[in-house]
Amino acid sequence: MAAENMVIAVKVSGDIVIARQAGRELAERLGFSLTDRTMISTAISEIARNITSYAGSGEVRLLVDERDGRQALVVQAEDQGPGIRDIARALDDGYSTGRGLGLGLPGARRLMDRLIIDSAPGRGTLIEMWKWVPAGA
Repeated sequence: MAAENMVIAVKVSGDIVIARQAGRELAERLGFSLTDRTMISTAISEIARNITSYAGSGEVRLLVDERDGRQALVVQAEDQGPGIRDIARALDDGYSTGRGLGLGLPGARRLMDRLIIDSAPGRGTLIEMWKWVPAGA
């Protein structure tokens, strides 16, 4: 499989659309179903929106890499914002520190096969999530 590695700077709402579309196109090249492509692009939208809402700017990286012994479409969102004080609570449905509905992180976690958060107050956030590449792709 060809190495894929894209970095999308996220500063304004239009960048969310660019990241979402890049993820959808990569997923299509990797043989994901229409449903999976929609789930991947929606999850990217959610975490990219968190960058613009809470950190102001950051980046989304898209890559194909091995995770737990399998090929995966990997999405990493990183910012140098205020960080997440309580990661477990941020993953609870309905919890939000902003004006949103609290669907962002819990929703992205449901849409992807795995979601990991590395964050602490004052040092920004790195979210990594992935979806297994379909067998035979």
